[in-house]
Amino acid sequence: MTKDTVIQAEHVSKKYSKFLKKSMLYGIEDIGRNILGMRSRSGMLRPGEFWSVDDVSFEVKRGETLGLIGPNGSGKTTLLKMLNGIFWPDRGRITIKGRVGALIAVGAGFHPLLTGRENISINGAILGMDKKEISRKFDSIVEFADIGDFLDTPVKHYSSGMFVRLGFSVAVHCEPDILLVDEVLAVGDTEFQSKCYRRIAELMKQGVVIILVAHNMETIRHMCRKALFLWKGRMQEMGDSDSVVLNYLRLMQQEQVRKAQAEQEAQGQRTPGRGKRGRIVGVEFFDEQDRRTNAFTTGAPLRVRMEYEVFSEIEHPVFAIHLYANGALYASFISDRRSPLPDRIRGRGAVDLEVQHAHLPAGVYAVSAVLSQEVEYNHIDWRNQEHFLQIGKRGNSIGLVALPHRWSPVAGQTALKVKKTGEAG
Repeated sequence: MTKDTVIQAEHVSKKYSKFLKKSMLYGIEDIGRNILGMRSRSGMLRPGEFWSVDDVSFEVKRGETLGLIGPNGSGKTTLLKMLNGIFWPDRGRITIKGRVGALIAVGAGFHPLLTGRENISINGAILGMDKKEISRKFDSIVEFADIGDFLDTPVKHYSSGMFVRLGFSVAVHCEPDILLVDEVLAVGDTEFQSKCYRRIAELMKQGVVIILVAHNMETIRHMCRKALFLWKGRMQEMGDSDSVVLNYLRLMQQEQVRKAQAEQEAQGQRTPGRGKRGRIVGVEFFDEQDRRTNAFTTGAPLRVRMEYEVFSEIEHPVFAIHLYANGALYASFISDRRSPLPDRIRGRGAVDLEVQHAHLPAGVYAVSAVLSQEVEYNHIDWRNQEHFLQIGKRGNSIGLVALPHRWSPVAGQTALKVKKTGEAG
């Protein structure tokens, strides 16, 4: 473990039992074996058990921000709880250097019968603050939580959003060296989420290690330089967040397509549009230098090539490309009779979609390709979100739409003189 390493996980595994009764029996057995000094069975699976986290190793250095991503049930929260010391790993070792602040579950660390005021003291003590430190930071905690007149109300009457407000406020005020944040922030309102992410950004500048779990991939890409992708309890990939997120989305989309096809086959249905008349052979992306890539920047030229094979002649073919982000349709490009395309197609061929300026906000986009016939828009083949492209941010543009624009001074209205090259300021 190097000097700058704050978190080190070495071959960490954690198992659970699928059945409550077996879980209790195994727990009693393990306690008995420990008391008698017998060898623990924690490193092996017994009937009904499964690995929630299986052989995960990684390290995080001071000042780094790591995003944990993966589908539900992949082991993200279990790993976070082991990092927080709530669970002990059944195999492997976790080494932590510094104070840990955590917001993992709504209401965790709060007693439902005590008031918000009383729970601040209890939760602060759990996170390592002494009485003087809690007293000194109390007003700031209350101000950040913004729970109004409910400070002296038992927290069992709090909404989930109020729990998150209070829990996050206490966690960030304990001056942690490491902050663990689960996706519970999604419970809060938009204004409070923005407030939390601003505070997280401040902590990042102070060198605090942030471990963030979120299902919103744009949050991971924006907040985290690195990402760890968990799949069925095992570490699939760890590295640059843009690359890991793209691979995660691609794998998830492949899984969705596979499941949809399996369900349709089980019901005796065929995949929409994949009949005997033709098929889409492939979809590729090219930049302005004619290089094959799936990484672009906002406003850059984009060319999409769709290759097809048609078995029986199609009259008035229609080609379409649809771009999706976070489940929403962002852009559609559909050919029509005004496009300089053949009226009839048969055999193998390809068409190019050219977008002169892809003014799309930064993000990862799922791409659907469609080959159909103009008559009743009958699908010949449909590749639903099987491809991905990544748009990187350019300049200071933010928001849902990146429109082409330029700034220029108004004659006679410029307040400051434009400095010439070499002119002293």
